Amino acid sequence: MVATYVYKKTNDCEIKGDLYSVENDNAPLIIYIHGGGLVWGTKEDILKEQVALYNNAGYHVFSIDYRLAPEAKLPEIVADIEDALHWVKNQELFSFDRNRIGVIGGSAGAYLALTSGTLKVKPNAIVSFYGYGNILNDWYLEPSPHYSKTTMVPEMLAKQLIQPKQISSAPIEKRYAIYIFCRQQGKWLDYVTDTASGLNKDQLKEFCPIEKVDETYPPTLLLHGDSDEDVPYEESVQFAKVLQENHVPHQLITIKNGKHVFDNNMSHPQVKEAFENVLSFIKKYI
Repeated sequence: MVATYVYKKTNDCEIKGDLYSVENDNAPLIIYIHGGGLVWGTKEDILKEQVALYNNAGYHVFSIDYRLAPEAKLPEIVADIEDALHWVKNQELFSFDRNRIGVIGGSAGAYLALTSGTLKVKPNAIVSFYGYGNILNDWYLEPSPHYSKTTMVPEMLAKQLIQPKQISSAPIEKRYAIYIFCRQQGKWLDYVTDTASGLNKDQLKEFCPIEKVDETYPPTLLLHGDSDEDVPYEESVQFAKVLQENHVPHQLITIKNGKHVFDNNMSHPQVKEAFENVLSFIKKYI
């Protein structure tokens, strides 16, 4: 059963989540955060096979939207994730075990999932699919070799796709050119943050979860393909190292020859095994 809820309202838009519930009202909850470079994506982007996997394992799944860049900036996007966690714990519209919440995300959604571990209201566990913990590394600040091989996107086209007001949902077809332009020019940080308004790199460390890990950080599972051409595999390796240094329970699963969004191929043996590990991990820590 699927039900849609508004978990936050701003002056410009309603921000929603889809609840895929199980019969057990006291079941734990997984909050799923979609990817899209913080520029595109919708709550419907979660694969139905993955919803079924989590539901069959006994978890409610709440797949959420959040405001998108560049209409919204990174502090507002992170605030949406914090408000989503606060809302699910305090709402009276559906029941679940409020002491058992996990956050799962892919790519930029995994970045937000990792960021959730630094908030006041933390999940019990985090699962990051090909995520990143540092928005200040060169791979995001310099032109991407991978995207530079694709058809060049002029800035005029990217800017034409920007909406006059904030939005919280957009399909890839309407926004991908913004992301490609940003990666080709090394301007992603400019588009998603307030750097133009004087927000400097020291202040931006506040939005790098790798800089804020301590012993209170939730148990974390990192999954990453070692042939990822979008988000470097090293991002998860570095995050695992920091988790180790802070004695945080964690695991890094390497998908051999895995590309970005490797989990779209749910029938692949490596991916099947990876999801078995995901279920074992969340069972242990959620």
